[in-house]
Amino acid sequence: MAQFRLPENSRINRNGRVHRAPAGAKKVRTFRIYRFDPDSGERPRIDTFELDVANCGPMVLDALIQIKGTIDSTLTFRRSCREGICGSCAMNINGVNRLACTTSMLDLGETINIYPLPHMPVIKDLVPDLTKFYAQYASVKPWLQTRTPPPPNRERLQSKEDRERIDRQSACILCACCSTGCPSYWWNSDRFLGPAALLAAHRWIVDSRDEATGERLDELEDPFRLFRCHTIMNCTDVCPKDCNPAKSIAEIKKMLAERRY
Repeated sequence: MAQFRLPENSRINRNGRVHRAPAGAKKVRTFRIYRFDPDSGERPRIDTFELDVANCGPMVLDALIQIKGTIDSTLTFRRSCREGICGSCAMNINGVNRLACTTSMLDLGETINIYPLPHMPVIKDLVPDLTKFYAQYASVKPWLQTRTPPPPNRERLQSKEDRERIDRQSACILCACCSTGCPSYWWNSDRFLGPAALLAAHRWIVDSRDEATGERLDELEDPFRLFRCHTIMNCTDVCPKDCNPAKSIAEIKKMLAERRY
């Protein structure tokens, strides 16, 4: 799995608050967690929590919940399903974008560094502002577009082979691990749609039931919206659902090239 470091930021106070484990703790792990509250007027800091995980679940999300419940109730992060389905708890853990609910502490060593998803505005602590990310996803019109009326007595059917063409792309949970792990998206997020949106676009372009393939391709034929991708592959490496955004982007580029000649 590709690892990438968050840029060293001299404005971060790396000597934040330290919460020591109680005397007699048997199984201590150290969590260094990014803290930032824009409303406070204070600059970001890194807080250190020594947590006895002897009576804690094995996942990073379990540790965060325990820290919030027993040490610092102001710690802020997103979470919901705890099963790797909703994508809410995506964050940067030891330099890699992951889901906290499916990342085991046993795989991460004694010290675990936790940051919000990189290169996104931070609402508070580990909660990034995904407004632009969702707007870019919506811009590819991720729904079925048809002109012909549906069959009168049944749904629009697909063959097994046609369904398999969209199977992996449909597994995307919009966690944003891929887009926020992409250097091309970091520097061009105002115009480059990013891996997640382009994965969704490809899912509908190749859907045998969709009748707007030409229009979808027209909207992507742009030096930035699609072609700013340089196949760095971070998107595919970090996807927690084994999707392959890089492959989908390459296939869209191929379809556009074939259409020209």
